[in-house]
Amino acid sequence: MCFTDGMDRSVDSSNGSMRTGSGALLQVFRDGRPRTRAELVTETGLARSTVTQRVDALVASRLIGPVDKAVSTGGRPPALLAFHPAARVVLAADIGATHARLGVTDLAGQILTDTRDDLDIAAGPETVLSWIEDNGRKLIADAGYQPEDLIGVGVGLPGPVEHSSGRPVNPPIMPGWDGFDVQGFFTERLGVVTLVDNDVNVMALGEHFSHWSDADHLLFVKVATGIGSGLISEGRVHRGAVGAAGDLGHIAVPHGAEVMCRCGNTGCLEAIASGAAIAAALTADGAEAHGSLDVVAQARGGSVDALRRVRQAGRDIGEVLASAVNLFNPSLIVIGGSLSQAGEHLIAGVREVVYQRSLPLATEHLRIVQSRTGESAGVVGASVMVIDHLLEPSQVDAWMTEGTPAVE
Repeated sequence: MCFTDGMDRSVDSSNGSMRTGSGALLQVFRDGRPRTRAELVTETGLARSTVTQRVDALVASRLIGPVDKAVSTGGRPPALLAFHPAARVVLAADIGATHARLGVTDLAGQILTDTRDDLDIAAGPETVLSWIEDNGRKLIADAGYQPEDLIGVGVGLPGPVEHSSGRPVNPPIMPGWDGFDVQGFFTERLGVVTLVDNDVNVMALGEHFSHWSDADHLLFVKVATGIGSGLISEGRVHRGAVGAAGDLGHIAVPHGAEVMCRCGNTGCLEAIASGAAIAAALTADGAEAHGSLDVVAQARGGSVDALRRVRQAGRDIGEVLASAVNLFNPSLIVIGGSLSQAGEHLIAGVREVVYQRSLPLATEHLRIVQSRTGESAGVVGASVMVIDHLLEPSQVDAWMTEGTPAVE
């Protein structure tokens, strides 16, 4: 995997050269290709002395480092420099309604070590976030790093989040979390920058980063205990005015009008097509199921009733997605979450309705696929959220001045 070159280039009218600080110079390296100092002078238009000064600062921070020498054209071969993802690590957490997955990644978003546990979000913020802190410290050590090597924390939570403050906002399944200062919790205990977002947003980011970077308009749908979606628009997460974009699970489905949803409304997609809803229906029919994983197990085991209900859930989701396709016009829909592991039946139901109900122009090049990143999508996305923030040019320039990323 590699990062795209997001460098902001401005031209000095006096000499036509690109003005760039150390942070913008780092963006050149984030495509993964090694370069010599001479190549950097040519690419940036900067004076050799300026390139040397800024490269030395990046080397001192360990963000770039030497690799195998280039081919010599006579004399000593020039030194090659490249982005050094192992310089620091990120702690990334994907918290669901009933589970938690935690990983330590390098600065290229590669998971170095991770862990998973059953954890009820309703246990409250102190319990859940303390689990992240305690296990995070262990994982950092397991990966061979020291606490001071941690550059930031990324957290995905299963409810609406005001991304700018990192505070959950009226989350329907998260008692005690409304307005809780998640960023402050980790800043106080770990002393690093912390970013928080809705879990499906970070899953969308992780899926896009890992496998679909060429898809500028992507819709990621998580089908598990609940149903939600994350939107990638022009390559970036679209959160909406207050972070509520993508709440697919609470769009009304006409034939579900009498079914009560945990949000307090009736007829929500989540109330009739989520893993929890299917598990309740199977249990009522005598085939005991406690959640999405039991539904998946029964479907994989050949249960006709489970397969029928999963396929119908796909149709119900497709009915809502058909409108979303007409409105958002994505080039790719990725279906993830635990229920997507039930095989092709869920996605087949989605495709059946979306291609039938959406406008032909909107579906002409539309692909509907299963998640390729799987259970790692949330951890990767939470990490990338932090990496892209802390390695953007102005942040790196501040790092070069202050010696460490600023805690916000």
